Amino acid sequence: MASDLLIRDISDALVILGAAGLVIPAFARFRISPVIGFILVGVLVGPSALGSLVDDYPWLFYVTITDPEGIAPFAEFGIILLLFSIGLELSFKRLWSMRRQVFGVGAAELLGCGALIALILYGFGLSEKGAIGLGLALALSSTALVLPMVGTKSPVGKAAFSMLLFEDLALVPIIFALGAMAPYASKDGWDGLFETLGFGALTIIILFLAGRFFLPRLFAQAARTKSPELFLSASLLVVIVASLATAGVGLSPIVGALLAGLLIAETEYHGEVETMTAPFKGLALGVFLITIGMSLDIATILKQWPDLLMAVVGVVLIKSVVTGLLLRFSGAPKGLSAEVGLLMASPSETTLIVLTTALAAGIISMQTAQFWQIVTAIGLTITPLLAKLGQYIARRIENKSGDLQQIMDADSGERRTIILGFGRVGQVVADMLERHGQPYLAVEANIDVVIAARADGYKVIFGNTARPEMLNRLNLDNAAAIVMTMNDPVQQVRSTAQIRKNWPDVPIVSRARDADHAAALYKAGATDAVPETLESSLQLSEAVLVDLGIAMGPVIASIHERRAEMRSEIMRKGDMDEEPRLRRTQMPQPKPSEG
Repeated sequence: MASDLLIRDISDALVILGAAGLVIPAFARFRISPVIGFILVGVLVGPSALGSLVDDYPWLFYVTITDPEGIAPFAEFGIILLLFSIGLELSFKRLWSMRRQVFGVGAAELLGCGALIALILYGFGLSEKGAIGLGLALALSSTALVLPMVGTKSPVGKAAFSMLLFEDLALVPIIFALGAMAPYASKDGWDGLFETLGFGALTIIILFLAGRFFLPRLFAQAARTKSPELFLSASLLVVIVASLATAGVGLSPIVGALLAGLLIAETEYHGEVETMTAPFKGLALGVFLITIGMSLDIATILKQWPDLLMAVVGVVLIKSVVTGLLLRFSGAPKGLSAEVGLLMASPSETTLIVLTTALAAGIISMQTAQFWQIVTAIGLTITPLLAKLGQYIARRIENKSGDLQQIMDADSGERRTIILGFGRVGQVVADMLERHGQPYLAVEANIDVVIAARADGYKVIFGNTARPEMLNRLNLDNAAAIVMTMNDPVQQVRSTAQIRKNWPDVPIVSRARDADHAAALYKAGATDAVPETLESSLQLSEAVLVDLGIAMGPVIASIHERRAEMRSEIMRKGDMDEEPRLRRTQMPQPKPSEG
């Protein structure tokens, strides 16, 4: 018997590790979210697909998950590690600064979506208590899927995180409220809620004080041993203790995991802890996604697909519209509101917990719970697709936005520099132009970068300059210069040739990767091409040679010599008659000695 259990566990582990080793590279190659891959693997190896054929084909035992309940704890641990890693990226100061978004927009989103869904379900004949329970369950969104896709630092990630954080905090009150609504419940249900919240607050305060005192000493001792194993053990110990402490008083364990991450984030060891725990988080999260796929019953989906389709579309539509409108009313841009609305539109893994609670309380039937469990699993499966759709719609909205048009039209009568691409290089160029009083307009194809840059006061519009119509909108007849900073060498060459053909007199300054790329840019018509590898390498060389004690004169001479060699190489590769200018600035002349 023990041997059979061992073989079963090993075969399940083989399937999970095989999925991680095959799914992630395969889907990354086609630029598809591995989330979909893990869920599809769960469907394939689950009890409704290949798992149902094990009796007829015993060899399938080794490529299927034979014990879904056995891997469930690892899936839950993945969510705990996810919240822990989110806490590592935060700080108490940042969390406090988000309190209005968390308890304002976050609360309005959960209650608004829940109330509207409950009202519609009540209209379809569901009982009052059942409609409220399902409304609250379906209003929850997936922390485990949303945050890994958008993070917590981008404008989209910040908006999503504030709402998800409130949902995670509200999970326990929702569960107690549903228990109190049970037909057999008494007022003790509400008393239990207040008791749990009281003990929960006390536990959080104790963890906070203990963490501020013990964690720096614990990790300092682990660091002195220089043992990665001990450091990892200490990290996992902190997560597990905090999660068990909050779970022990009735709160969700993810609250403890988030608090543990916040406490470690306040220490100087947070970077090392994040690096140590990242592989475990990714693998455990993959297990969670596989369990979601395993919960999809193909036969039931095929039998009830019209009702399931209507339910999924209805939930997605209600949540995306309500969330988008709330964000818009709170002052968020139109594009960001639409993107976050679709990103948050699917139900959550915690929806399954609330559905189980509602079933145990007797306010919904088994058939109703199973139906909405399938709807939840389908919603989780399509979350990456909704995220892509949200990005597309946000781009279209921002592209047609009146605010962006105002930026384009502002000062359009004066000559200004056009910056194509607004990553780190583009921002430095914009800062320098601003410092010297030179007007500019930047164009970026990443909507998240555009939103963040505009929030910081930069004059940036969304647009893909690979399209000729976008270049025509930029009024390049009146451009003082064009600076290309995008990180796409092929597009840089094509855009340079197109601009030079239609606007022959405008100066074009472009970053280049190396001599070959610089030569191609000069061929296409660039006025100046700056090989970034050359200039950064020369500056590094200058610094290290001076630090080694070599005189400044020979160092500068060798740098000029190397730059001349690069000029010759670019001339040869680009079939140029004139020497290119790799650097316009001149070395400062020594001041005459005084006295």
